[in-house]
Amino acid sequence: MVLTVGVVIVENSGKEDSESDNSGQNRFLGLTAVLCAACTSGFSGVYFEKILKGSKTSLWIRNIQMGLPSIIISFLTVYAHDAQEVASKGFFSGYNSSVWMVIFVQAVGGLIVAIVVKYADNVLKVFASSFSIIISCFVSTIFFDFHPNLYFCLGASLVILSTVMYSWPSPKRRRPILPTSTKGPLK
Repeated sequence: MVLTVGVVIVENSGKEDSESDNSGQNRFLGLTAVLCAACTSGFSGVYFEKILKGSKTSLWIRNIQMGLPSIIISFLTVYAHDAQEVASKGFFSGYNSSVWMVIFVQAVGGLIVAIVVKYADNVLKVFASSFSIIISCFVSTIFFDFHPNLYFCLGASLVILSTVMYSWPSPKRRRPILPTSTKGPLK
């Protein structure tokens, strides 16, 4: 709950409250879409964890098995929309160093997520994602002249607090010194 509140505060920290920005928007539809996205994301995360941890198949083979359908769908979509351009200029037309960097970062990110889910759990992945958003914002202050306000700092503090609370070891239960059962004689 602390994580959710922190992320919401961070997301809304830079938005100005004006009526002109809200014209033509349906808040109920937006809330419904966000709830559906959260539920499907949660279900897919749990299923992904079950698939990775529930079989003897290696992580690399699982990644290929799960990635192959998206590659096929992506190729079909490219050829359905841009078949003429791909035929005349080639598939990699328009790829520059920025595109290759994005492809590399996304590929490495996917492998990191698979490793985290395989050796940790889906909840830890969500905490890591939230924490990375906060770190990205702090890096943006250095490179992109981002100025955090009070709400951003409050939300970031809540995200960091929730991460610390999640990783905090649970207290060990102490065994009672005296026996609690009175059945039979004490020895």
